[in-house]
Amino acid sequence: MVCRDGVVLHGHLWPARSPAIGSVIVNPATGVLARYYHYYADFLAGEGFDVLAYDYRGIGLSRPESLKGCGYRWREWGEQDFDAALRFMDTIRSGQPLYVVGHSIGGYLPGLSPQAARIDRMLTMGAQYAYWPDYASGHRLQLFLKWHVVMPALTAMFGYFPGKRLGWLEDLPAGVANEWSFRGARMERTHPAAERADVLRRFDAVTAPILAVTMADDDIGTVAAIRRTLGYYRNAEVTQVLLAPEDYGLPAIGHFSLFHSRHREGFWSDTLRWLRDGVNPWPAHVLPL
Repeated sequence: MVCRDGVVLHGHLWPARSPAIGSVIVNPATGVLARYYHYYADFLAGEGFDVLAYDYRGIGLSRPESLKGCGYRWREWGEQDFDAALRFMDTIRSGQPLYVVGHSIGGYLPGLSPQAARIDRMLTMGAQYAYWPDYASGHRLQLFLKWHVVMPALTAMFGYFPGKRLGWLEDLPAGVANEWSFRGARMERTHPAAERADVLRRFDAVTAPILAVTMADDDIGTVAAIRRTLGYYRNAEVTQVLLAPEDYGLPAIGHFSLFHSRHREGFWSDTLRWLRDGVNPWPAHVLPL
């Protein structure tokens, strides 16, 4: 896929294994390889969806030879990378309903695309943009030190964030790491003042229904964090649900494990009701907005 600014992205496409009922774009979390979502993508393809999972610029298959001095930011991941994924799917699967599955930052990025109005439905898991006061209170100090003290310090030292050698996540471009570390309460303030109104208009263009999943034991994607992101989708019909690990007979789920294959018969099957039929499979777990 080629972005409007010429950057080339790489990913994988799963054609539907039965007559296609829609296209799905999977947006990864920050510092997570697209291949982490491949089992879920393959599952959706088996249920009649054409599915694209791709790496943002600076990550995995879309990583340049060197990350040092690379200025890539979250902003480009939405304005350029997700936008390219959306246009790619519209080109090869023209006319199909287009759905987005967004994990963590992947649920925030769609609103940055100039073509965001094209989205027909969104499913997000732990969708937030890492404003540190929204972290779970019992883990806030630890997470603040990790992501907002250690990460920017190492980024300044190396010219990129060496997350892989720490075993935290994939290496990150300096721009992405610093945008995470220094994010404020209002995301539009990371954009130049003259562009902020346009950024908000893009989010306003999203009218697709959004089902936002929150896990009760997610220290990063808390109820408050997800609500902060959802607040930008002012013209979308938004539903936020709060699930607990015990709902699926598990001791813990957290921020990442919903895409593990052990959820195939549980959570994954539940998501089909939303992606395929637009029906919230967890009506008893809806939070008031």
